[in-house]
Amino acid sequence: MMPEFLQSIALLAWVRAILFIVAGFVIAKLASRLFRKLSDNKLSTHHQLLGSMLIFYLLFMLFFLSGLKELGFSMSVLLGAAGVLSVAVGFASQTSASNLISGLFLIAEKPFEVGDVLKLNEFSGEVISIDLLSIKLRTFDNVMIRVPNETLIKTTFVNMSRFPIRRVDLVIGIAYNEDIETARTVLLEAALHHPRALVNPDPFCIVTMFNASSVDLQLSVWVVRAELKDAKSELLIACKKALDAAGIEIPFPHTSMYVGEHTKPFPIQMVEPAVVDKGPSGK
Repeated sequence: MMPEFLQSIALLAWVRAILFIVAGFVIAKLASRLFRKLSDNKLSTHHQLLGSMLIFYLLFMLFFLSGLKELGFSMSVLLGAAGVLSVAVGFASQTSASNLISGLFLIAEKPFEVGDVLKLNEFSGEVISIDLLSIKLRTFDNVMIRVPNETLIKTTFVNMSRFPIRRVDLVIGIAYNEDIETARTVLLEAALHHPRALVNPDPFCIVTMFNASSVDLQLSVWVVRAELKDAKSELLIACKKALDAAGIEIPFPHTSMYVGEHTKPFPIQMVEPAVVDKGPSGK
């Protein structure tokens, strides 16, 4: 059996190792929180998250290795084993390594931040987390989507909230017998008097197409990004009211039939139904 003093030494080593690991976890947590507080107004949200995670894992690993050293583990052996393990893990996790490297490129390039709205293929959502291997989006119907960093590097995506202002493009059709310049003036006046519309850059209205049943005008108005959804709806209502007040028709799709000369419409005449005489018997 092991002598009592050796048992006590082994027990003390285990106690010191556990204390190192627990103290390392607590100190790493406090250091990461302190980093967040100190960098609250200096760094972006995702840089704060990544910096706090890096500080936590570095400090915790230092204390963890110190705890293993108290148990008699040789650091040279651990480092050699870590080297062999890293090679094996590298071959087995090439995709993760690619995502990790892509994440570093995204951090350096900084094309988006936590809180931005991204449009990626058929998905659109708010960025709620930026990690080393992936980002997480929350769609507008409250569904979480995980996107690997490698996908973001290889795919074209749209940052819908990168800039503070956005342009609202409204396509409005008017009848062919209406005066285009008058309609443009009415629409521009409606946009200029709208409280959400910005005057710099100023709104503009152009003719975009001669459609089947209408002349299409595009009214473009700049608004604050946060007011985009409400501004588009309110501007459409304001334009409809302005055109109605000016007596300008907003047509609906219809089809005209002609025979003979193309300038004359197909004649339609209402005829009273004929009364059929069924005779004395009524049959």
